Amino acid sequence: MPFNPLTQAKPAQAAILSIALMVMLSACSGGANRPKPAELGANTALLGVRQAWTARLGAVPVGATPAVVGNVVVVTSTDGTVAGLDAASGRDVWRTNAGAAVATGAGFDGRLAAVVTRDNELVALDGSGVAGASAKPLWRMRLAAQAYTAPLVAGGRVFVLAADRSVTAFDGATGRKLWVQPRPGEPLVLQQPGSLQAVGDTLVAGLSGRLVGLNPGNGTVRWEVPLASPRGTNEIERLVDIVGRTSRVGNVVCARAYQAAVGCVDASRGTLLWTKPANAAQGVHGDEGLVVGTELDGKIIAWKRADGERVWTSERLQYRSLTSPLLLGRSVVVGDSTGLVHFISREDGSPLNRLPTNSSGVAAPPVVAGSNLVVVTRTGGVYGFAPE
Repeated sequence: MPFNPLTQAKPAQAAILSIALMVMLSACSGGANRPKPAELGANTALLGVRQAWTARLGAVPVGATPAVVGNVVVVTSTDGTVAGLDAASGRDVWRTNAGAAVATGAGFDGRLAAVVTRDNELVALDGSGVAGASAKPLWRMRLAAQAYTAPLVAGGRVFVLAADRSVTAFDGATGRKLWVQPRPGEPLVLQQPGSLQAVGDTLVAGLSGRLVGLNPGNGTVRWEVPLASPRGTNEIERLVDIVGRTSRVGNVVCARAYQAAVGCVDASRGTLLWTKPANAAQGVHGDEGLVVGTELDGKIIAWKRADGERVWTSERLQYRSLTSPLLLGRSVVVGDSTGLVHFISREDGSPLNRLPTNSSGVAAPPVVAGSNLVVVTRTGGVYGFAPE
């Protein structure tokens, strides 16, 4: 898997459970018995794509997907840098520093950007691009728990999903805490991004193996829909959570429960549409017709969005430690741990093209910004790719 999920645990259990979980994950992600990555063969280059620009930051937080609003793509690095880049050229629109090491990607609404530091502080930054406006953070607030999911900036508020599965809302202008929805948590949680998004007038959060709809005004729960339930005889086996990016089309949100299932929920009614067994730690992406995900062993699977029936499975990139995918036109785009960006057909998973970045590996799911594809590597290389 591209990113090693670490854990937080209650003090009495932390040492044993954290070590045990890391052993379990090491067995599936590396070590002497790790299968050899699939051979790629010659590049077919059936799809015209070229590298348009590059930019640099420092090493990026685990799984920190860039935030995109219009032609601005916002990226973060662990040294505290937060930068808004022009998606057409890769040049800085604005760049600032959070004042501490950053643990998450950024939330961004076109004006306000927000990140969470490793010191458990929520930091709001001026991302308006006005000259001199982004020289320093606007405000910072201490959080009760660490967060690994990028804050959501929407409706003049900043929402934070913390590792203890609480959700908290802050006033975007002042940082004043507006409400908190606590959640009894399991002893272990994944140290990787979860899911937090706005769907109409509902805030949808991934909590344990459930998608939960909250009233953004006061935090009350409107509905809960399980995609997967804890199973097994110990805390490690029972670990379940909603991970990574989701696929939203209208009011339908499709998501992945860690190493358990992929499913779709009608967020307007809070009803489950379907679930299918799946084994991965990465999120999904999709469009009106398909939902696509990458499995732990590198298989790429496409399901019908309407009912979850499998459309195709590709084994051409097995054991290459893939990111979650991006559906883009007639292609599905994924990055791998060697730094290659693969374009495969959305119709049958056959190869269309592949392009290099750097050897540190692709750090997060690719995104579309303006007319370009943007990919970020683990060491902070930012690459813009354009169709030919």
